Amino acid sequence: MLQAMVDAFRQPDLRARLLFTFALLVIFRLVAHIPVPGVDVAAMNRFFQGNALLGMLDLFTGGAMRNLSVAAMGVYPYITATIIMQLMVPVIPSLERLSKEGDQGRAQINRITFWLTIPLSALQAYAQLFVFQRAGIIPGFGLSGENLLPTLAMVASMTAASMFLVWLGELITEHGIGNGVSIIIFAGIVASLPQMLGQSFLQGGNPIGLVMFFGVGFLMVLFIVIFTEAQRRIPVQYGKTLFRGGQVRRVGGSTHIPLRVNSAGMIPLIFAISIMILPGTLASYFIGVQPKWVSDLAVFMQRLFAFDSLFYQTLYFLLVVAFAFFYTMVIFQQQNLSESLQKNGGFVPGIRPGRPTHEYLMRVITRITWGGAAFLGLVAIAPYIATLLTGVQGLQLSSTGLLIVIGVVLDTMRQLEAQLLMRHYEGFIR
Repeated sequence: MLQAMVDAFRQPDLRARLLFTFALLVIFRLVAHIPVPGVDVAAMNRFFQGNALLGMLDLFTGGAMRNLSVAAMGVYPYITATIIMQLMVPVIPSLERLSKEGDQGRAQINRITFWLTIPLSALQAYAQLFVFQRAGIIPGFGLSGENLLPTLAMVASMTAASMFLVWLGELITEHGIGNGVSIIIFAGIVASLPQMLGQSFLQGGNPIGLVMFFGVGFLMVLFIVIFTEAQRRIPVQYGKTLFRGGQVRRVGGSTHIPLRVNSAGMIPLIFAISIMILPGTLASYFIGVQPKWVSDLAVFMQRLFAFDSLFYQTLYFLLVVAFAFFYTMVIFQQQNLSESLQKNGGFVPGIRPGRPTHEYLMRVITRITWGGAAFLGLVAIAPYIATLLTGVQGLQLSSTGLLIVIGVVLDTMRQLEAQLLMRHYEGFIR
């Protein structure tokens, strides 16, 4: 792998792409250290101490949320907009027609996604600032009186920073290496690793627990790599007719359709964690209000949906499994593989084209998704299990973060490998 990296830097065009990517990541990290005006950073750090959920969310931003940087939202509003568009394409006829118009249609859908990101960023920025204002971190916050202009400035700065990071991601995709938005997220997660390792040395009173904790982390990485690469290959044959010299000749070829065991990726975890956060967040607004039974119910709900409760983890597992099936089926229906095969003269051996092929592929994807959904569910609750087994409380072992990091690393390695193989070098993956 080191030799392959050296070979990549020897190529002027690859070296330029790699250095361009590194330069933009440096700019991203500089932006991540610019705080929102009027924020008490020390109070933010105290607010994050001992809160496992906020610590996990802070992991994805590389510490930008803990400091309430202008880049505290990262590129996640764009990810939300992308997910919304994916779900809306099969529902809205005009979007479905656009998706079938080739590159021009996809470009138009991407443009709509960018415009949708702006209001989503503004709403998310206001929601984050509102939560921190209730915690006493942002005293001058509100939409009335003298607080209006400072509030609008905070929301605008966070929205502009998110759109700026999305633009950096697009530049990386076009002129660098890998998927730019994914690499921005990857850089934010990796930037938090030194702090997490530093915390591990502070846990020196439990060396056996630390060893077990990192052992669980290693096993998670191993299984994530295995299930990310696992696929069921459906054999496909193509029959074509060629006209040569006034004669008709039948030629054909064989290939396969790779159906991934984990087709949904990390999306089910994002859906599930968004739903799991909601009840506890809403309950926090009603603590201490009158009548008393409302306050008592809010306290009960907050304890029930605490990150370290058994009920929370069980429901989290079930939601991840359910969303894995839901998202996989949505994506599979959009691909419309049986129709594409029939139009291109392809067929699965032993299966009639058209509807029978669609039903066969649905049976296969449903069966292998059971394995992928169970895997995602176990990965989702693995941090909770690791904490129970090891007794280590201070470290954040984010399953979603590991899925993102490993996925981005594998995808970037494939792209570099393809570039190296074009130049007759041996790549990373053998």
